[in-house]
Amino acid sequence: MIERVAEVEAAAWNALVGDDDPFVEHAFLDALEVSGSVGEGTGWLPMHLTAWEGERLVGALPLYAKDDSWGEFIFDFQWARAAQQSRIAYYPKLTSMVPFTPATGRRLLIAEGVDRAAVIRALFTAARGAAEELGASSVHVLFVSEDERRELIELAQLRPRLSIQFHWHNEGWSSFDEYLDAFRAPARKQVRRERREVAESGVDVRVKVGPELDDDDWRALGTFYRMNCARHGSYPYLTPKFFERIRATSAERLVAVLAYREGAPIAGSINFEKGAHLYGRYWGCVEDTEFLHFEVCYYRLIERAIAKKMRRFEAGAQGTHKLKRGLMPSPIHSVHWLRHPRLAAAIEDYLPREAFAVQQEIEELAASGPFKRG
Repeated sequence: MIERVAEVEAAAWNALVGDDDPFVEHAFLDALEVSGSVGEGTGWLPMHLTAWEGERLVGALPLYAKDDSWGEFIFDFQWARAAQQSRIAYYPKLTSMVPFTPATGRRLLIAEGVDRAAVIRALFTAARGAAEELGASSVHVLFVSEDERRELIELAQLRPRLSIQFHWHNEGWSSFDEYLDAFRAPARKQVRRERREVAESGVDVRVKVGPELDDDDWRALGTFYRMNCARHGSYPYLTPKFFERIRATSAERLVAVLAYREGAPIAGSINFEKGAHLYGRYWGCVEDTEFLHFEVCYYRLIERAIAKKMRRFEAGAQGTHKLKRGLMPSPIHSVHWLRHPRLAAAIEDYLPREAFAVQQEIEELAASGPFKRG
């Protein structure tokens, strides 16, 4: 167990990371830690698990001890209340995900050429041992890939849970216009009207990758992030030092969409990309312009994904408004282990019923999407 990712060399850690996930890279996790965005007093205490063959790092599980459920986006507040009503302590608990980041990705960071099943079993034996030692109620692995979900059910006996987000999947379109041609006429007309009204409003929208952003751009993005948190009554988990660190260590992963009026930034979104995947993360504005949110958070990013032949664009948690823009309901997976037998039995009974309801919702939403049928 390590308390900081910096205890492992970046090259050794990143050798375990997949081609499409920027958030479990050493630089991103380290930025969270050195900036104070996670650590003592934040509700996220790093205690990452590592597996070694001699001096070689062969496996890792990003892991955090938590004394609340904020910043996870797969909600278990009802579980905590049920535990409290049964006089079972639910906190602390252990959570494997990237803090404040509702994006699907690898949680099992395992080297090529090793006995993968053995490493998974070893990591989760250690995770359960850590839970016992800490007095934690449970271990939760959130926003896990479908492949890893299956492995964790089979090899670690974790229980699956189904949730929902809205994702854009590339069907091989060559342009945004060709993409819109796949829409039914009313939905296509609506998107074109939204884009036209933004263009006619006098706002200049630009896409910039991290190295192209100047000091004013970075300051504006930080302001937008904090203002949006304040507007929605949420806590600004990411400190200014986090953005400074990302700028210094992994700016090439960041894609910003900024809107300017008369040269001054008035709105922007912070997004990350790696390989064939694009992830929308934060948005904010200092001026309310109708439909600008859709242009900055969806349309410009879909254009980029099409141009770069990316496979998927995840635009963050929640938001049925995304459906009309072509982001379709998609299953989100998590897996769970609960230490207390009575609580485990109750949740195990609940999960299949919840999954049935979520699957029905996915199918109903998909049927009401903007795309032509047949």
